[in-house]
Amino acid sequence: MDTKEIEKLKYPIGTFQNPKHISSEHINTWIAAIEQFPNAVESITKDLNPEQLQWQYRPDGWTIKQVVHHCADSHMNSIIRFKLALTEDAPTIKPYEENLWANLIDGNDDNLENSLCLLKGLHAKLGKLLRNISKTELSREFIHPEHGKRFRLDETIGTYAWHSNHHLAHIKQALKYKGKF
Repeated sequence: MDTKEIEKLKYPIGTFQNPKHISSEHINTWIAAIEQFPNAVESITKDLNPEQLQWQYRPDGWTIKQVVHHCADSHMNSIIRFKLALTEDAPTIKPYEENLWANLIDGNDDNLENSLCLLKGLHAKLGKLLRNISKTELSREFIHPEHGKRFRLDETIGTYAWHSNHHLAHIKQALKYKGKF
């Protein structure tokens, strides 16, 4: 498999493209994607057996179960980042080693129920929070030390909507190819 094919498998929906001007339409569309994500993941994974949960979305990529558990971990961090930015002046957030987290025991559990439950609760809370952020608050920022830059909340809403759709596409891809490339 050549580099271009691997890149397409890694980013099946492409990378996040932040618009020059983020409109209220963008925000509403992104929030809707965030709110719908847990049900979409549950729907596509509810009948999978342990063998299917082991399917990877690309060579050397995570398994379906690791993707689901990663989303719960990532989106727990997400809501904390939003709340920090809303309550502190440009806080520096704490990054985490997502690849190492994905290899912990809870990241490899065949039972997705706890992570799906977390996603449902987190996304309901996050949706409520995001739907009630003022235009002024959308410009609040946090500092991500890994990237060495500030991220505005409006763009971060887009990033997490993309992140949700990105990993949903990974699960669909693993199912399409039955984990074989």
